[in-house]
Amino acid sequence: MSDAEPLLDWLQNWYAQQCDGDWEHEWGVKIATLDNPGWTIEIDLEETDLEGRTYTLQEINRSTRDWVHTWTAEKTFHVTCGPGNLTEAPVLFRTWATTTAS
Repeated sequence: MSDAEPLLDWLQNWYAQQCDGDWEHEWGVKIATLDNPGWTIEIDLEETDLEGRTYTLQEINRSTRDWVHTWTAEKTFHVTCGPGNLTEAPVLFRTWATTTAS
């Protein structure tokens, strides 16, 4: 998988690879809005190749509407970001996932 692959194609392929008849009934990818305004993304890592790997809190703060915070906790990759950063946030997940995967 390369960075040239369109982001949503990569994310849906990653999700599809996790689906085994059981995983998708318990875990998945959740995208929602925040009221500050912004976005939140939770990507479950339970029973994936990424389970148990850590991603220390990364904070990119450019302005009150241009920011991204990413981290792992409780077997989940977490993202909160500004209203215009929805595409940037999963790029950070893809970079982490493809550089740490075995």
